[in-house]
Amino acid sequence: MKKTPMRRCVGCMTSKPKNELTRIACYEGEVHVDPTGKAKGRGVYVCPNEACIAKAYKTKALMRSLGMQIEKETLDRIFEELNGQNEDA
Repeated sequence: MKKTPMRRCVGCMTSKPKNELTRIACYEGEVHVDPTGKAKGRGVYVCPNEACIAKAYKTKALMRSLGMQIEKETLDRIFEELNGQNEDA
C-alpha cells in the first residue's frame, strides 16, 4: 500500500493530501500555477477554495514561502488563475 504525500496549505496552514491542493511553482525567477504538480522548481501549495486563496494573498504567503519578491502584476495573475480554476471545479 502506497503512502499519500501530505503538503501544507500556505493559506490555512493545514496539512492535506498533495492531490487535494494546487501547486504554485517558482523556477528561475518565473512563478506560475502548476496544475500537474510536476513542474521544476520550488513549490508551495494552496487549498482550492476562495478563503485560503484570499488569505494567502493578504498575508503575502507566496513571497514568504518562496523566499523572493514577486511583482504585484505577477501575483495578481497567479491569484486570478487560481480563482479561475476554483470556479471551473
